[in-house]
Amino acid sequence: MSAIFEQLNIRRVVNASGTETPYGAAPVRSEVIRAISDLVPYSVIMAELQATASQVISRILGSEAGCVTGCSAAGITVAVAACMTGRDLGKVEQLPDTTGMKCEVVMQRGHEMTYGQNVSQNVRIAGAKVVEIGAATQCGAYQLRHAITENTVAALYVVSPLTVQQRLIDLPTFCAVCHEHGVPVLVDAASVQDPRPLIAAGADIVICSAQKTFSSITGGILAGRLDLIQACMYQEHGIGRPMKVGKEGVVGAIAALEAWSRDDPAAHRSAVTARLNRVMDRLKAIPGLSPSVQKDQVLLRVNESEAGVSAYGLARSLFDHDPAVIVWSQFASEGQLLITLRKLSDDAADYVCDRIEEICATGEATKLAAPNIGDAIVARLAEWPYFV
Repeated sequence: MSAIFEQLNIRRVVNASGTETPYGAAPVRSEVIRAISDLVPYSVIMAELQATASQVISRILGSEAGCVTGCSAAGITVAVAACMTGRDLGKVEQLPDTTGMKCEVVMQRGHEMTYGQNVSQNVRIAGAKVVEIGAATQCGAYQLRHAITENTVAALYVVSPLTVQQRLIDLPTFCAVCHEHGVPVLVDAASVQDPRPLIAAGADIVICSAQKTFSSITGGILAGRLDLIQACMYQEHGIGRPMKVGKEGVVGAIAALEAWSRDDPAAHRSAVTARLNRVMDRLKAIPGLSPSVQKDQVLLRVNESEAGVSAYGLARSLFDHDPAVIVWSQFASEGQLLITLRKLSDDAADYVCDRIEEICATGEATKLAAPNIGDAIVARLAEWPYFV
C-alpha cells in the first residue's frame, strides 16, 4: 500500500461499512483521477464546465438539466434556496432572510435522520422552515395534502437506509400530491445506487453524492428540472457561495458519471454475489456468528454467549487495528453488524474475514456494551486532534 499513509501518520482503512464520508467515501475511479490530473493545471470558465456537466447529467440520468455542488448536503441547501428565489438575483442576495417569500418545506417526520448532521438543518441553513408531517413511523397522503399551504415552497423526500422504511408515503404518491398543488419535490438520494428511477417517479430535483455512488471526489450532483437547476446556479451569488465546487469537483463528477454509465451491472452483480457467498461460507464456520445476505451486504448476528464477544466489541476491535476495518455498527446494541461488499475487492473481503476469525479465536474483543451513538460522537470530537 502507498507510503502516503506513513507520511501522513494515518491508518489504512478497509471500509466494509459502505461509502460514508467519515471514512473517505468510495475509492475514487481511475478515470476520475486521470480527468482531474488533466484539467487542474489549467484555468477554466466554470460556467462552461458546469454547462458541460449539465449536458452529461441530463444524458446519463435522464433529467432536463443538472449541476454540481460542493457536496450533497450543500445540494439540499442550494436546491431549497432555488425553490424560494427562482431566478431572482435580488431574492438570492436577500437569503437567508425570507421576508416576502414562500419558505416552508414539508417533509415526513420519519425522514428526519442524521448522517453526521440532521438533514433538516440543510433546509434551515437556507432560511426555510421545516414542516414535519405524520408520526415517526407512519404518514399518509392526506397529511401531506393538509400541510401544503400558500406558504409551501417545496417538499423534501429522503431516500436512505437510516430513515423509517415502512408505513410512509412512497415517492410516486408524494410527487403526485405535491404536483397537484404546484409544489416541487426535492429528493435527498446521497447514497442511492441509481437515481434514475427517482427522476422517473416525478422528482423535480434529485440530489446525489458524487463520491459515493459514482466514486468521484467529493461533490453533489443535482439532476432535475431546467428552471430549478438554473435557479441553483444563481445561488453561487448568495448562500451557495460558501458551498461552491471547484473545477476538480466538476470534471471529476463528469468523468465518474461517464464511467458509471459504461459499467456492466450484470458483471458487477455476479462479482458481488460470488464475494457474498465466499464471505458467508467463512463466517458461518465461526461459533456464535449467524450471517445472512441482505442485498449486497452480510447481516452478521452475534450471539455473545457463544461467540465470547459482543457485536460492538467485535466492531471496536476491527476498528482499533491497522489497517482499521470499518463495519456498519448502528445496530450493534441489538447484536447486529452489517458488512458491505459492494465497493470491496476480493482481497479486502478476505482480510475482513481473516480479522473476524482472528478476533473470535483469540478473545481479542470483549463483551463491550454499545454506547449511545450521539454520546460516542461527542466523546470522539472531544479527543481530537488525537496527537496533542
